[in-house]
Amino acid sequence: MPRKICVLVTARPSYARIRSVLTAIDRHPDLELQLVLAGSALLARYGGIEETVEDDGFQVAAKVHFVVEGGTPLTSAKTTGLALLEISSALDILQPDVIVTVADRFETIATALAAVNMNIPLAHVQGGEVTGNIDDKIRHAVTKLADIHFVAHQLAYERVIKMGEDESAVFNTGCPSIDVAKAAIASSNGNFDPFEHYGGVGPTIRSADPYAVVLQHPVTDAVDHAQSQVEETLHAIHDSGLQAFWFWPNIDAGSDGTSKGIRQFREAHPEAPIHFFRGMRPEHFIRLINESAVLVGNSSAGIREASYLGVPAIDIGTRQSGRLKGPNVVNTTPDRHQILTAIREQIGQVRPDPVSLYGDGGAGEKIAEVLVSTPLRTTKKLTY
Repeated sequence: MPRKICVLVTARPSYARIRSVLTAIDRHPDLELQLVLAGSALLARYGGIEETVEDDGFQVAAKVHFVVEGGTPLTSAKTTGLALLEISSALDILQPDVIVTVADRFETIATALAAVNMNIPLAHVQGGEVTGNIDDKIRHAVTKLADIHFVAHQLAYERVIKMGEDESAVFNTGCPSIDVAKAAIASSNGNFDPFEHYGGVGPTIRSADPYAVVLQHPVTDAVDHAQSQVEETLHAIHDSGLQAFWFWPNIDAGSDGTSKGIRQFREAHPEAPIHFFRGMRPEHFIRLINESAVLVGNSSAGIREASYLGVPAIDIGTRQSGRLKGPNVVNTTPDRHQILTAIREQIGQVRPDPVSLYGDGGAGEKIAEVLVSTPLRTTKKLTY
């Protein structure tokens, strides 16, 4: 019988991180995909992806709601607890052979704890990386709970092994988000009108002219500064004279402060050539950033996809401070003057060469093959 592989997608960005894996599992004759949509992935406020997933041809095995609204450390903690309860119930019904969880969010640790307590082998994608905030604690904790590790680069591979994980269970597959970038660029044809596809709010801007793409999320260990930090970026973009496509923040603690800063800026500067979106299909987002003058903010997209595409990126603050970065990235503090200087420097230089720090675009197939062939166990061989 095919192995039942349960993949939990709990947020909009996680879908791009794992879509090629879903495709490879779904197509493999010896694997059965059980796709679970959960958390903010089901909420329109955070760019819900249910329609996108179904348009891509995936069947959803379960939908799990557990988000406690509020955007604070307290609501994040409560959401984690509720997620553990609700995810456990879904897993009890699905009875998977392997559970796949992604990255470093609070829903990820809930998934991992459910898997461990239910004696279901756990595979973790994107372990061994370092950012610069409390996500590191979650990511490394999930690494110690996981049985199979799919890492994005050699340094992450070495970190996971140094943490005491069995080398035979650690696989340097590259990051599945690079698969999406590679496929999107290869299949790109014709003009793409983001306003026609996604609407959004704000002035219609000319994508034929230079523009920035902005993704700024709250920093989870500096939630009280979320509003002031996004205001600095908003003013820097405004002062740069660039048009911008701006994406709404994720559900992390501090998101209400980030959202408030955006709303107040829009009210004060309705003429600013900035158009705001909740979310976008992964391939459309890749096309948008690939044709941009610069990617600004603190999303890992500036580190991963932008380095693969050779798109200039500005990384603001500490959210991604520990990531492995390519020559496309310039770091700055959340200060409008420093951000503005960095924008002018980036758009004034020759576009950087693409680099494959996070893989070559074949991670999905590699991960599926490991899920077919690797022995399954929940008692780990540790190598301290």
